[in-house]
Amino acid sequence: MNESAELVPKGNLYDDAGQGDGDKNAPMPEGKSSVRAAHREEDQVHAISRTFAVALLVATLFTAWTPNSFFANNLREQLKLILTPQPGSNPVLTPQPQLRIGIVAGHTGNDSGAVCIDSSGQVTLTEAEVNLDLASRVQTGLVELGYQVDLLNEFDTRLNGYRAVALVSIHNDSCDFINEQATGYKVASSLDTRDVQRAQRLTACLVDRYQKTTGLTFHKGSITSDMREYHAFSEIDPETITAIIETGFLNLDQQILTKEPDRVAEGIIKGIQCFVNNESVDPTPVPTFPP
Repeated sequence: MNESAELVPKGNLYDDAGQGDGDKNAPMPEGKSSVRAAHREEDQVHAISRTFAVALLVATLFTAWTPNSFFANNLREQLKLILTPQPGSNPVLTPQPQLRIGIVAGHTGNDSGAVCIDSSGQVTLTEAEVNLDLASRVQTGLVELGYQVDLLNEFDTRLNGYRAVALVSIHNDSCDFINEQATGYKVASSLDTRDVQRAQRLTACLVDRYQKTTGLTFHKGSITSDMREYHAFSEIDPETITAIIETGFLNLDQQILTKEPDRVAEGIIKGIQCFVNNESVDPTPVPTFPP
């Protein structure tokens, strides 16, 4: 066998039976061209697949190992926006925590105060029980609003040097029938208060809110010196702003005082809130009663 013939690989793509060392630049048979094209397409597909796999791996590693990337930051910002509570259209306003308010239930623990007597001479109602009922309702309402509230007796030992943002003493007027004008409420503050402006604000708030809530008339003409010189005014800490309110007459106003006590208590609560929150107050017209 010729030595040069032995150097030609039998499996060479360009070899064919009986061709030997023919011209390699000669046109390839149709069958061989198709096989070569198929192999080339296969190689291209594999190359694209490898490229895609590498790109996917790099993207995964990029996301996993770069938490501060643009995409991670963008996602965090969106989650932050979603999870951050947004203010509602009707936000609930709450008072400052632990603001102390004192409520005195007039005559409680001391005497009955004014009394109502039926035709047989039996006591049917006392001022002390009405005062205590109203004071308890005011305390409950203020506590529900977040205030710290002390319910005090008439001559409570805690009144000595008592310190609070405000103190209101609740009383009522006579059960005797005086005349048709003996109806309505009265509010007064101390004559010797250090802070006249704040004391006037407390009384103005009580007058305004109580009238708007109950519909009763402000009976300014019958405010007495006993109210302005109420004993608790001189016992409490001078910095405590205080007022006394007579919520009505036990005769002509007995219906609202005993049948609608929540409404009466609400008027006092709103007056205290008005003072604490520094709310605006409309001037209250003072009625003129005939002599």
